[in-house]
Amino acid sequence: MALLGYARVSTTDQDTAVQEAALRAAGCEVIRTEKASGTTTAGRTELRTLIDFARKGDAIVVTRIDRLARSIADLAGLVRELEDKGVALRATEQPVDTATSAGRAFLQMLGVFAEFETAIRRERQLEGIAKAKAAGAYKGRPATIDRGAVLALRAEGLGPSEIAARLGIGRASVYRMIAGTTATVA
Repeated sequence: MALLGYARVSTTDQDTAVQEAALRAAGCEVIRTEKASGTTTAGRTELRTLIDFARKGDAIVVTRIDRLARSIADLAGLVRELEDKGVALRATEQPVDTATSAGRAFLQMLGVFAEFETAIRRERQLEGIAKAKAAGAYKGRPATIDRGAVLALRAEGLGPSEIAARLGIGRASVYRMIAGTTATVA
């Protein structure tokens, strides 16, 4: 039975060293780390590598469940996938061990709280943005595409593909400009 560690931080200015030390102390033979958002498991290649590498009887170890997933759907999917492979999930700082009934129950409760915390954080963020907009301090990202240039080239008879090529922007952005909406990304 191998103990396989997974450490994750959300931003590039954060460090996984504390998590890695805890995972080593827990006896992990392999530790995979990545810097990626925890709101979804999509695109987390190190986690996928670890899950694919795990064999029946192994355990994937994290310091806390929120390092693994922050939504009930993602957490449930990961746990189900691990259980199907005969792989347990453990946490060093929480009484989580999916090899036991109590550990599975605690894991489900933690998943609910992690999702609630994410929702509350998002609400606070949206409230802050609304307040800043009302005060005139938040105007959003400035437009990066000159709508006038798009419309001028269109008036010259150029098609969206040629306009996009000349301006170095995406064709979809040209279509949005022509339709009258503003685009902020190329």
